[in-house]
Amino acid sequence: MTVYEQTAAAAAEICERAHLQPGSILVVGCSTSEVVGSKIGTNSSVETAGEIARALLDVTGSRGIFLAVQCCEHLNRAIIKRAAVPSAEIVNVVPQPKAGGSLATQVYAALKEPVALEEIKADAGLDIGLTLIGMHLKKVAVPVRLENHTIGAAMVVAARTRPKFIGGARAMYDETML
Repeated sequence: MTVYEQTAAAAAEICERAHLQPGSILVVGCSTSEVVGSKIGTNSSVETAGEIARALLDVTGSRGIFLAVQCCEHLNRAIIKRAAVPSAEIVNVVPQPKAGGSLATQVYAALKEPVALEEIKADAGLDIGLTLIGMHLKKVAVPVRLENHTIGAAMVVAARTRPKFIGGARAMYDETML
């Protein structure tokens, strides 16, 4: 399978497994270095990022899901998104391959009105190459073991979120929200 096909399969799988609805947010972190078989942060690939971006935008766009892409640590893992989330703090930065990451750079260029946000609380996430997306997920994050768990040479880790449980021994919970 190509990088595009692997990415599309993983993105579709997390959208389905997390029961994402139109308007939900999927956050993605990605090391293209890891995808091409190198150590994170050492061999960024704009071309590989282009294939990943295209797959992510195709899958999320067809489902009405908002894509949020995490920048690398050089931009404090800021988020690139199509439009600002109400009450989110917009930051002034344009990602570049070596300062933000190749995927964030490609997604920023592909979006009509991109914004950079300091943080977001997404409904589900894909971590391609162990980039640590947890800070951008809603509480409570639940790991999802994907069938499609590699893209190129990179491991893919996925998560969905669920509402917090409150109450005690007598509390009852809505099974559809688990």
